[in-house]
Amino acid sequence: MKIKILLPVFAAILTFAAALARAGDVKLIANSSVRADTVSPEEIRRIFLEQNSFLADGSHVEPVIEEDGPVHESFLQTYLDRTNSDLQTYYQALVFTGRGSMPKQLSSDSEVVAYVAKTRGAIGYVSSDALAPGVKTLFVARTEEKLQRRLITRVEPEYPEVLKRLSIGGSVRLQVTISAKGNVEGVHLLGGNPILGESAASAVKRWIYASGHSRTTVEVVIPFDPSL
Repeated sequence: MKIKILLPVFAAILTFAAALARAGDVKLIANSSVRADTVSPEEIRRIFLEQNSFLADGSHVEPVIEEDGPVHESFLQTYLDRTNSDLQTYYQALVFTGRGSMPKQLSSDSEVVAYVAKTRGAIGYVSSDALAPGVKTLFVARTEEKLQRRLITRVEPEYPEVLKRLSIGGSVRLQVTISAKGNVEGVHLLGGNPILGESAASAVKRWIYASGHSRTTVEVVIPFDPSL
């Protein structure tokens, strides 16, 4: 008899725990002014700890956080490895020392979405199931995922004749977004001569990588040596 009574209670506990787990899943969202489509966990940590205000592609961003709740706790555990109390103490120290300011704090997913949609450079997080009209969802590329993408087909860029004749060279640094199937979906210039960067990007768009479980992002450096 006791077992029969306990089974429904146990099932209810499991259902509640599963609901909390689903509610704790988060997605990163950003204002449409943010050019990046992909961010790394390292970038997320630096941005929300106010150690940096720029993403790898040069986009200026300002973090917005939720005040509490399972989504907030999941975000802190996944990306910042801190409790809410630790985070509040950290922010207060930034304000006290003049090294930073308290980020915007909102009470719900809908408030975060509305704020991010209207605020240039804003970046925040909401439940993975939350409706997010007017904002872009950022893909999070983890370091271990980046290491799994093997380059299969490489197309070398054409050296612009005028620059080569003038002995203008150097290295170009690109951020490359790769689809799950292995084709290149996007290329962003992170550093280097913009003319050389355009030539490099044109070639990289034709590269083919090994297939993966999801879209990922990598950084590549392409040298241009006028003496060769």
